[in-house]
Amino acid sequence: MSLLRSARFPAIVLLVAAALGLIVANSPWGPAVAHFMHEEVGIPGVFELSVSHWIQDGLLAIFFFLVAIELQFELTSGQLNSARKAIQPAIAAAGGVIVPIAIYLSITAGSDAVTGWPIPTATDIAFALGVFAIFGRGLPPRLRIFLLALAIIDDLVGIVFIAVVFTTGIHLGLDAAAAVTVILFGVLSRRLETRARVPIAVVLVVLAITTWVLVLQSGVHATIAGVALGLAMAQRPALRTRHALEPWVNGIVLPLFAFSAALVAIPAVSLGELSPAFWGVLVGLPVGKVVGISVFGWISLRIGTRDGSPRLAFADLLAAGALGGIGFTVSLLLSELAFAGKPQIRDQAVLGVIAGSVISVIVAAILVSLRAAHHRRLAVVVEAS
Repeated sequence: MSLLRSARFPAIVLLVAAALGLIVANSPWGPAVAHFMHEEVGIPGVFELSVSHWIQDGLLAIFFFLVAIELQFELTSGQLNSARKAIQPAIAAAGGVIVPIAIYLSITAGSDAVTGWPIPTATDIAFALGVFAIFGRGLPPRLRIFLLALAIIDDLVGIVFIAVVFTTGIHLGLDAAAAVTVILFGVLSRRLETRARVPIAVVLVVLAITTWVLVLQSGVHATIAGVALGLAMAQRPALRTRHALEPWVNGIVLPLFAFSAALVAIPAVSLGELSPAFWGVLVGLPVGKVVGISVFGWISLRIGTRDGSPRLAFADLLAAGALGGIGFTVSLLLSELAFAGKPQIRDQAVLGVIAGSVISVIVAAILVSLRAAHHRRLAVVVEAS
C-alpha cells in the first residue's frame, strides 16, 4: 500500500495503463474489448450504464472526491490559505490556462474541433509530482510547493470547466435534492469522532451514492458529486478517508480510466489528415503550458509580495511549466466530454493528450534533472564556503 501512496510509482502505473490501452486497441483483441466497454451494466430497465461510463462517471468521481479533499485542505490550512500564498501560483496557473487555449483555438479555428479548447488546460498532479520526485533530487522545496499549488488551481479550473461547459439539460429539482444530501453528508461527517462512527459511516456512504445518482440524472457530470462531497466533508475525517482511499485510487481507479480512455485505434492516415484537435492538444499541452506558466510565473514573482523569501529562477519556472504540460487524467476526461458525439475527433484528441503528455514528461525530465543538478552544485559550494 505504501508503494501506491508514493509520488513515483502511481505515475509509472498510469503510463503503463495508457500504453496497454493503446496496444490492446490496435491489436486483434481491440474490437472485442471495445464491444465489452460498451456493454450496459446495472439494473435492467431501471439504471444502466456502459462499462466505460461506470469507469468515467462512477470510479472517477472517487478520484475527484480525493482531489476536492486536497483542495479543501490547501484552501483552509495549506499553501493556498491566504491571498499572499495563492497570488503567485494563481497567476502562473492563469497563464497555463490562457496560453494553451489560445494555441488550441488558433490551430482549430474554423473547424468542428474548436469545442475541445479546455482539453490542454489541465495538469495531472500525481503524474507531475511523480516526475518531480524521480528526477528532482536536490531541487528547492519552494519549487515543489509552487508546482503543487499551481496544479491544485489547475484542477479547480478543470472542475469549473466540467461543471459549466459540459453541463446540458440541467434538472434543477434533482440538483436541489443533491444539494440537500451534500449538506447532510457534511453535517454528519462532523459526527464521525463519536462512538457511533460505524453507523454514521454507513449512512455517509448511502448519502454519497445518493448524491452521485442525483447529480448523474440531473445533467451535471457525475464527477461533480465527488467534488461537492469532498469539499463538504469535515477536514479531519476527510483526510483520514483520503489516506485510506488513495492506494485504491492510484492502483485501480486511475489505471482503469487511463486504460479505457486510451482504447483508441491509431488512424491509418498521413499527418496532414489528422484532425486539428490532435494538433491543438499536441502543441497546446507541452508548448502552451511551458510558455504560459513560465512567463506568467516570472511576472507573478515580480508583482507579488516582497517578503524577503528566495525567488524562483526563470529556469525553475520552465521546469515547472514542463511538468504542468502533463495533462493526462483530467485532459483525457475533457476529451471524452468535449467530443462525446464525435468519436473520431475524440479519439484523435485522446492521442493528442497522450502524445503531448509524453513529450511533456520527456522535456520535464530533462529540465528538472538539469535544475536539480544545478541546485546540488550550489549546495556543495555553499557547504564548502
